[in-house]
Amino acid sequence: MPENTTYLELSQDGGGAHKFYEVAVDGTTVSVRYGRIGAGGQAQTSTFPTAEKARAAAAKKVGEKVRKGYAPAVPGGRAARSVTRRQVASAPSTARAVAPVLWRFDTGSSAFGIHIDEDRCWVGNQSGDVHTLGHDGEVLARYKLPDGVKCLVADDFWIYAGCDDGIVYDLSSKLPFAAYEIASDVDIFWLDIHDGVLDVADRNGGLTVIDHEDEHQWSRRSTGAHAWMVRRDEHAVYHGHGAGVTAYAPDGSGELWHTPTTGAVLFGWQEDHSVYAGTDRRVVQRLSKTTGGIEATYSCDSVVYSCATAPGGRYVFAGDSASSIYCFTADGTRLWKLRTGGGSALSMQYRDEKLYLVTTTGSLVCVDASEQAITAAQSGHVPVPLDVKSAAAVPTYTPAATVATVTTASAPTTGIVVECVQESGRLRVHVVSAGYDPAWNVQFPRHIRQPGARYVVDALSATSGAAGGFYRVRGEIRRLV
Repeated sequence: MPENTTYLELSQDGGGAHKFYEVAVDGTTVSVRYGRIGAGGQAQTSTFPTAEKARAAAAKKVGEKVRKGYAPAVPGGRAARSVTRRQVASAPSTARAVAPVLWRFDTGSSAFGIHIDEDRCWVGNQSGDVHTLGHDGEVLARYKLPDGVKCLVADDFWIYAGCDDGIVYDLSSKLPFAAYEIASDVDIFWLDIHDGVLDVADRNGGLTVIDHEDEHQWSRRSTGAHAWMVRRDEHAVYHGHGAGVTAYAPDGSGELWHTPTTGAVLFGWQEDHSVYAGTDRRVVQRLSKTTGGIEATYSCDSVVYSCATAPGGRYVFAGDSASSIYCFTADGTRLWKLRTGGGSALSMQYRDEKLYLVTTTGSLVCVDASEQAITAAQSGHVPVPLDVKSAAAVPTYTPAATVATVTTASAPTTGIVVECVQESGRLRVHVVSAGYDPAWNVQFPRHIRQPGARYVVDALSATSGAAGGFYRVRGEIRRLV
């Protein structure tokens, strides 16, 4: 057993940080465990030449945390953050024909997270696994996160996974890192992100907005509870909850409109001019982003778990609680209803005449949604689906507690140098390399920031958000020593 263990917690009133840090010394070995209070957390181990150096290293780690506000505590003395896993049921489909499934991949656990981009298909499940696949179904990589994945969202190049541990992880590089930390009193139901600004819908019907520095901007409490839907663009934040959809000004200055929907909102989608709300009263409703007026209603046969559209809303798709998927024209005319063949669709996305689903059984399913394939399916002619297997050699990435180091002499000539500096009591990151605005902040992992430390990053992209310009890291981060 370790000869010396120090356990610290940082739990702030008003919904602030809610995490622990534990350091244990066993001879020449120092073990560190950290994470959200009530969770197992992440661990790392270091070995030193002598026991004396190990104790000194442990004391330094403890001192750093104490200076940041951590205090000695008793494990188990504080409750874990509130987490509600979405309770869903899935009944057999009543559709006569099965969908033309091209391939399916079993993740092993119920899946809510999905994102489909030009190159890859992303799926995240309740076990904390995120897999990326090619559009042909080939498994390319796996990310192992500490807790269940609530949703996957994209913001231009960047991919984020919102998890039950209250952390939003950036998956844009090989090693995921914690980009945002949600306050402990916010029981996350869904997330969206636009220009680095994170919007969080929660169990109590609340909406919380956090900026690129992981700092609270504003919050609102809607009239309905259980807010599953949040979508954002440059004009508004669209919040779907038990009493309908409410649109707020992006800066939180006021409510733009509120529209009661037919039933409580369970899932939402957006296009340029409309938002779509799937409800527990068996409908999807299209609302005008400008006025909130209901423009069309799409009637299903069971509770609607998910919805999506073809570009511009040309077709509207829905997934219900009875393992069926639907397609409608823009005006609400139902074109078809088919069986998924693999559970109810909890989330979905359409791209290039294919409909991608993640289901209650934990599968990522690729459906051929072309007119020819659907017509054939309605006549009983469907392809034999490919059951995709994950290769044993597929790379697996986990969140890193530290980053690799690089010396000035060996630093890549194409790299960009940034530096952590203290500003008005807060630790910020600015660009040192020429050609960038030194006044702009860099969105940077908080857990690796150290005053005066310099880092080399592969690339930076400028973002002009509502609160001003800032830079976002692309590629790997290495500490300059």
